[in-house]
Amino acid sequence: MTAIATPIEFEQVADDRKLIEARADRVRFVFVPECRQFAVDGTGPPGGPEFQAAVGTLYPVAYTLHFALKRLGVAAPVGALEGLFEFGAAAGGAWNWSLRLPVPGASLDDDIEAAIAEAARKKAPPALERLEVVRWTEGPSAQILHIGPYSAEPATIERLHAAIDAAGLRPNGRHHEIYLSDPSRTAPERIKTVIRQPVEAVSP
Repeated sequence: MTAIATPIEFEQVADDRKLIEARADRVRFVFVPECRQFAVDGTGPPGGPEFQAAVGTLYPVAYTLHFALKRLGVAAPVGALEGLFEFGAAAGGAWNWSLRLPVPGASLDDDIEAAIAEAARKKAPPALERLEVVRWTEGPSAQILHIGPYSAEPATIERLHAAIDAAGLRPNGRHHEIYLSDPSRTAPERIKTVIRQPVEAVSP
């Protein structure tokens, strides 16, 4: 990958848990390395039926894999739910999204396949036919912590994009959200969401 010619230094973080750390009062620039994730893609409004079916598929598979690895003595906690979003003309005038959960680094292909098969047999996840295991690299990115209801995100997103512009960068990829709170157990004003945007240098 071509290095970005900018004075901004992108943090290199090996620990996945530290990679998603963010603050509400400051934009953090990080390099997101290659990873594997369970993914279910869909269209329609966030929180709608198709969206909920994706959530209801990812977690049973991820937890089945988690407990299988635990029986082998491997600590692999289920990570935070993530969402990649696209809306507008580029997305055909509708919401396009990809919901994801991390695949533990210790997982072998056989472990993953066995977990998917067991979840299918015991849980019958509603969108299992759309589940994929993807490998991707997000690369140079900027992120900030949003605290509050999802409906109040636009102001935080504006601050993130202003910092990106001030750094001589521009968005390069889909809007990315990492959900640190369970909205069913957290008051709206206390919900924490990492908002991430891949970036690239502005061409001279």
